[in-house]
Amino acid sequence: MKKFGFLVLLFVFGLVFPGYSHAATDTKIILDGKEIVQPSDTKAEIINSKVMVPIRVVSENLGYSVEWKQQTQTVTISKDNTAMQMIVGQKTATVNGSNVNLDAPPLVKNGTTLVPLRFIGEEMGLKVGWNNTTKTVTLVTQNSGSGNGTTTPPNSGNEGGGSDQEGLVLVNGISFSDNRLMIATSGSTKPNVFTMTGPDRIVIDLPNTAFADSFSEGQALDSNQNGQLVVSGYPDVSKIRYSLYSNSPSTVRFVIDLSSSKGYSVQNDSGLIMINLDNQSGTPAPPVGNNGKKVVVIDAGHGDQDPGAIGVTGKREKDFNLAMALKVEALLKKESKIDVVLTRSDDTFLALKERVKIAQDIKADIFISIHANSGPAAANGVETFYTRSNSKALATVMHKYLLQSSGLKDRGVKTASLHVTRETTMPAVLLEGGFLSNKSDEAALFTESFQNSVAKGIVAGIKEYLGIQ
Repeated sequence: MKKFGFLVLLFVFGLVFPGYSHAATDTKIILDGKEIVQPSDTKAEIINSKVMVPIRVVSENLGYSVEWKQQTQTVTISKDNTAMQMIVGQKTATVNGSNVNLDAPPLVKNGTTLVPLRFIGEEMGLKVGWNNTTKTVTLVTQNSGSGNGTTTPPNSGNEGGGSDQEGLVLVNGISFSDNRLMIATSGSTKPNVFTMTGPDRIVIDLPNTAFADSFSEGQALDSNQNGQLVVSGYPDVSKIRYSLYSNSPSTVRFVIDLSSSKGYSVQNDSGLIMINLDNQSGTPAPPVGNNGKKVVVIDAGHGDQDPGAIGVTGKREKDFNLAMALKVEALLKKESKIDVVLTRSDDTFLALKERVKIAQDIKADIFISIHANSGPAAANGVETFYTRSNSKALATVMHKYLLQSSGLKDRGVKTASLHVTRETTMPAVLLEGGFLSNKSDEAALFTESFQNSVAKGIVAGIKEYLGIQ
């Protein structure tokens, strides 16, 4: 499963001509404003639409040690308590013993191992960028102070190089949950929201905005910058359409197609716009957490093109995660002292930073990410991860109930530098419900009885931690 994303990358490297490889001599790697010296015969290059970089020079400049085993074609990168291992030709890496999917397999060229830049960004805690005009990779370490925030994002597949998005607020992703449309942006913008009839719909225009290149990673955009999110399970809404509505000024438009006229309210925090359809009167609806309610964010890991771990019989982690999140949500809605928000309520993709942003912007009291595990066939059981010390008490309580409700082997409470548990500021945990790579665990995870029991256990843990009777 893709859980050890130390800092999700800012951009996605789907470039102009799939299958075309730019000459390695054309590229540069800039780390915190200084160029890294690359091997003269094997530099960073684009291979099959992915930016590939020489792992040794990047790793060693970041203080990692690199070990190469010729016999097994394995490269191991380590620093402090982190160990990453990749095998040439394989699209699965391991980070601290857990599987991580790669968007391209490592390869060896002229004796140098090249790995996908996306993996470097996610696993080494870097902000990364690509300038398709100058063929330059930029790497910025956390808190380095490098960069001015105006780097042109990498091109997402449109001909002609990087798009000119300087000075614009970028739309990073959307999610629809609990009759709320949530739009994540890179900064502040003032939405213009209005209704239209024939048919009924709500229109949200975001001035001086553009789609981030990472947006197309989760929601498809066609060549004209149009797309849609199909909504199921919410009778008020059939789908949500979006497009680059205008180029002057650059404006992204969202349209919520309704079954009938609906009231709504708008909540606009810096970086998160929320359209709440549970307001029939058209007057501002109470914000999440109103009247002293505790706010709980339930995060179903993975989604859409990111399936997470694949089970021994082909079952997908993303489906288990979502089923569990929906069951927990249904139970929490019955609690009068709790407001629950899902990061996703259907098969959509959100980057790790967007999941964190949702929790941060609504000032959640706790954050719980639901996952299933993968590893050797013999590995089984449940475990709970946390990162920051203020999450330890939550992890202890949640693991107690996870263990009781699942009936699986106890693998304990553990610390790990996971993006969603590290970058959040409220108590946050990641629950591993069992191993899809284990035949017995996988069989249990996809039964109604197991899911219902664990959902009740998660809710019981939440209530105990929050002190709610």
